[in-house]
Amino acid sequence: MADKITKNMTFFEVMRMHPDAVSVFKKYNLGCVGCMGAQNESLEQGANAHGIDVEALVKDLNAAIIA
Repeated sequence: MADKITKNMTFFEVMRMHPDAVSVFKKYNLGCVGCMGAQNESLEQGANAHGIDVEALVKDLNAAIIA
């Protein structure tokens, strides 16, 4: 079973564990792959900074890694 993604994980951590997560970030117009903040910024911090519902983002990420 895949590790569950939480809002406290960094973008980098999520992308490292689940490369397919990039497609979800693109869906939300998050350019995390090239962002310097991706290594230190949590999903919650990034979502808040971009006006994105973090719970919806995490739900979509977890759905993508199960699929």
